[in-house]
Amino acid sequence: MNGGFEPDRLTSEPRLSLCHHTHTHTHTHTHTHGRTCAILCLWQQKRPEVRVELVITVMFTHSPGALTSAAPEVTIMWSLPASFLLLLLLLLLGQAPPSRPQSLGTMKLRLVGPESKPEEGRLEVLHQGQWGTVCDDDFALQEATVACRQLGFEAALTWAHSAKYGPGEGPIWLDNVRCAGTESSLDQCGSNGWGVSDCSHSEDVGVVCQPQRQRGYLSERVSNALGPQGRRLEEVRLKPILASAKRRSPVTEGAVEVKYEGHWRQVCDQGWTRNNSRVVCGMLGFPSEAPVDSHYYRLKSLTKKNSFWIHRVNCLGTEPHMANCQVQVAPAQGKLRPACPGGMHTVVSCVAGPRFRPPKAKPGHKESRAEEMKVRLRSGAQVGEGRVEVLMNRQWGTVCDHGWNLISASVVCRQLGFGSAREALFGAQLGQALGPIHLSEVRCRGYEQTLSECPSLEGSQNGCQHENDAAVRCNIPNMGFQNQVRLAGGRSPEEGVVEVQVEVNGVQRWGAVCSDHWGLNEAMVACRQLGLGFANHAIKDTWYWQGTPGAGEVVMSGVRCSGTEMALQQCQRHGPVHCSHGTGRFSAGVSCTDSAPDLVMNAQLVQETAYLEDRPLSQLYCAHEENCLSQSADHMNWPYGHRRLLRFSSQIHNLGRADFRPKTGRHSWIWHQCHRHYHSIEVFTHYDLLTLNGSKVAEGHKASFCLEDTNCPTGMQRRYACANFGEQGVTVGCWDTYRHDIDCQWVDITDVSPGDYIFQVVVNPKYEVAESDFSNNMMRCRCKYDGQRVWLHNCHTGDSYRANSELSLEQEQRLRNNLI
Repeated sequence: MNGGFEPDRLTSEPRLSLCHHTHTHTHTHTHTHGRTCAILCLWQQKRPEVRVELVITVMFTHSPGALTSAAPEVTIMWSLPASFLLLLLLLLLGQAPPSRPQSLGTMKLRLVGPESKPEEGRLEVLHQGQWGTVCDDDFALQEATVACRQLGFEAALTWAHSAKYGPGEGPIWLDNVRCAGTESSLDQCGSNGWGVSDCSHSEDVGVVCQPQRQRGYLSERVSNALGPQGRRLEEVRLKPILASAKRRSPVTEGAVEVKYEGHWRQVCDQGWTRNNSRVVCGMLGFPSEAPVDSHYYRLKSLTKKNSFWIHRVNCLGTEPHMANCQVQVAPAQGKLRPACPGGMHTVVSCVAGPRFRPPKAKPGHKESRAEEMKVRLRSGAQVGEGRVEVLMNRQWGTVCDHGWNLISASVVCRQLGFGSAREALFGAQLGQALGPIHLSEVRCRGYEQTLSECPSLEGSQNGCQHENDAAVRCNIPNMGFQNQVRLAGGRSPEEGVVEVQVEVNGVQRWGAVCSDHWGLNEAMVACRQLGLGFANHAIKDTWYWQGTPGAGEVVMSGVRCSGTEMALQQCQRHGPVHCSHGTGRFSAGVSCTDSAPDLVMNAQLVQETAYLEDRPLSQLYCAHEENCLSQSADHMNWPYGHRRLLRFSSQIHNLGRADFRPKTGRHSWIWHQCHRHYHSIEVFTHYDLLTLNGSKVAEGHKASFCLEDTNCPTGMQRRYACANFGEQGVTVGCWDTYRHDIDCQWVDITDVSPGDYIFQVVVNPKYEVAESDFSNNMMRCRCKYDGQRVWLHNCHTGDSYRANSELSLEQEQRLRNNLI
């Protein structure tokens, strides 16, 4: 054999095959071109000479990951000395280009590192239900960038080699990862394949991402950290044992049971700590845990010999979910011992937040009301969710989502009396605010009692906008309220006649709700109790909906809710049922929606544009016809004389998550000849001048409006316009501006004496249209009038300066209607 081609030397019976290593090579510079598959085999000849032949077959295909069945382009065979061929083989295998891992699918990544910095840590990959690490061989900035983008961050700052964030455990899933940097996820990059690695955990790679989240990355959920369905810790519950615990709602004490692989298992109490209890209580909606007399429970143990066990749990106490803890389902393999040698189940006692305690229960320790109320949630549909706002320098402001994560969100939730956070939301997912942005880069460790204890930056330091407002959804206790209300007869599950379960003569019965006094506040509570979001309409006439047979009798009447209750059963109502309409067509109904608008007046613009004008009566005929002047104008000698007007511009923003639309259709709109357009809402704002104790001094002007998008942010299209009988409304993110120089944009103060006053504007005062937050519909300014000039100062919306954020909607309604 002289190296020439000798096809007849190839035999059909291989003695040795090394074809189990098959590599698919993607060209570095042309990733979209066809793949090249090289198959290397060593065959031993039948002849006695110690010779082998090297056969290299090169085939081309245009189908990613598949070999073509066409004939090979090149087939080369030659004979070489065995030693030389072995050296060549090792060289080829060592320089083999990386291949794409098979069946990566939707690869899950996570960073394991400092809990206060979610954007950096050891890179881990989930495969076959098990988390593993990535070797640092060939890993560079482009690979880190792809990983960071997949994790929801904008880009990577750097990467770390040699297990800077500590050596991991389990398999090293990926090695020699190579990316171009343009891929959207690591599964589009090349590597040696799953589990093919010559690394140790001392080479685990870490990455450091930019803390800014991508615009499309909406939230960090607890479920992001869990494994595939069927191989994870799904739920936790407390099984009450004592009779007193069984009677409580919510259940705060009992044996811990974990749902694992579809089965409920008890947890062995060996090695159980208060940190574990803290995590369990947080998952169940409780802010803290209490000590338990385990000896007392051991005497009453109900454990059976065939119980399923969780062998051991080890939590730090800061985890939002037990799945983030170290959980050992069974003893280590090879150890012949029971899962729970003592046979005692773990018992946990939780402390409910103030909102979920029985009315007569007293907290076991003094709570600092002032400290407690330095954080609040706004614009959430459910209890325990909303945009996070903090009180600093006597003014409420938001938190920027840069660095926002489940750990910091859980501190907020516990501070407010809820459990741990189940979701940390980014990008103003629960609406924007208009005030200051107080905090950014919040870095809680999870042990803090309040958000103010966490390191953070000022919100103005890194260019945060209100489109980055952070929000949270907290775990709350199961009070059973959702099982006490239902809808019937609607065209969809989100609408229908409201039916409630109440006790009648000692028996639980289902029945209807009388529609007397039924309004948007009551409908909001009903939708919240149903878990259906916000109320879209409160319906008093439901003759077209057929209720549940046998549940048509009215069992609840005189319902009056403040709007903050969790259930209709918590609202004020009649003792004996009394419904003036009787049963049937006048039962209360609702229509619910998962999103709602939120109108907010620009207080700063009002303060900057206010001035006085003495306007001749000859120019006020149209305004007089529109009832925009005080009653004393009726007795003047028209057209002689003038009226003194406090004029200002109003700019009303829709900061919610749905367009603000009129309650009625076009057929009900009213044509106003003076303004030459239709008004879709007859009473849209109240303008009032009040004394410092709330008494009205200038007769309130009830302005009717034509709603339209005066301006929208760059890149957003205006959808509503008043001209030509157009559609009316205010688009999400847009605003409706009424300039100071148009008719009726004033308060008539002709009859007002000089002094100090309160200037008040209320938007949507009658709650005709549902909003996600009514607390910011009122704007107030301090007003000083010396008879010739006027000054407005300290203008603010809603409760932006009020420490007591729990002022009920009923109290606000009284304040707006001057009933103080």
